[in-house]
Amino acid sequence: QVQLVESGGGLVQAGGSLRLSCAASRRTFSYYAMGWFRQAPGKEREFVAAISWSGGSTYYADSVKGRFTISRDNAKNTVYLQMNSLKPEDTAVYYCAADLDPSDYAEEYDYHYWGQGTQVTVSS
Repeated sequence: QVQLVESGGGLVQAGGSLRLSCAASRRTFSYYAMGWFRQAPGKEREFVAAISWSGGSTYYADSVKGRFTISRDNAKNTVYLQMNSLKPEDTAVYYCAADLDPSDYAEEYDYHYWGQGTQVTVSS
């Protein structure tokens, strides 16, 4: 069992930055691939970014490439999402997810463990 707790959400103006954190409860965190997903009101949850267990591979949705950066610190059992140049369309609840071996890093159904989410609101 892995418990995930997101933090760092909030209200920011367009063009601003936020850094989300996701702390994992398990000491074997370093074995897990991690992903960030988001869900805007009235929309389905969508993939944002993912990182392999080692941090050696990262993946991004086209909509956030060049603006968002995913990273992890296995010593702190934490994964981060640095979000720059935020846009109003980035407004959503952001979730982190974990799985030992997702077949498709961008597929939410490949992740077994989920956090409760943190709200990000970008004002225009």
